[in-house]
Amino acid sequence: MIRFIKGIFHPGLSGSVIIETASGMGFEVNIPANSSLYKNLEGEEVKVYTSMIVREDDVSLYGFSDKENLELFELLITVNGIGAKAGMSIMSALPPSELKRAIAMGDAKAISAANGVGKKTAERVILELKDKVGSFDDDILAESDVFVPASDERSEAVAALVALGYTKNEAADAVGKVKKEDLTCEEYIKNALKNLF
Repeated sequence: MIRFIKGIFHPGLSGSVIIETASGMGFEVNIPANSSLYKNLEGEEVKVYTSMIVREDDVSLYGFSDKENLELFELLITVNGIGAKAGMSIMSALPPSELKRAIAMGDAKAISAANGVGKKTAERVILELKDKVGSFDDDILAESDVFVPASDERSEAVAALVALGYTKNEAADAVGKVKKEDLTCEEYIKNALKNLF
């Protein structure tokens, strides 16, 4: 199992890069579309953390800029119906912090925005990984400054905003930014809407 490759960066075909090692070998590595590895210039030295996927007809390397992203990818592909390509599609659609937040908050809409990932698959990702992602990174919600409403009025306001078409994440964030306490559900909604424009 190849866990990381250190070498010279070369642009590859769409969705991949070539890492040339000191021995002169060039490894093709598939990376997410939003990877920070793309910021490297040709000829620069890089270290890429990799997952080697072996199938009957193919051996491929999937690479990431750090161990955390690699672990998240390997967690994704444990989900029934999520192969390496679908996992890479999800990783390409959402930065890791947003993906973990979407899983933690049950935001299937955000996950299904990934190319080739339907709503049912997104819901399966949430169902199977919600507990694992929580233990994987306890700072998900802290990082995002998302306030999870505690009062019934706030919770109802979040539910109402979700019904209006906002994601649970957007709604919770907007309601959480309302500093006033003991408002009615309608008042929370009015104030939260100001935070959404």
